Amino acid sequence: MKKLIASVMVLTLGASAAMAGGPVVVAEEGQPEVVESTPRSGFIVPLVVGLVVLCAIACGKNNTQE
Repeated sequence: MKKLIASVMVLTLGASAAMAGGPVVVAEEGQPEVVESTPRSGFIVPLVVGLVVLCAIACGKNNTQE
């Protein structure tokens, strides 16, 4: 009787361990597409530099002598 129970337990545990999980499928993903965007400060930097130059000219020290 003990041999019968032991063999049934071995078959049951062995079968459940053999069927556990399943096939592992690894799908390769493609490389991400990198898109280069234009800088957002394309016209802002020259505009600020121009305003600074204009302010320096307009607000500069006036050397007129009377």
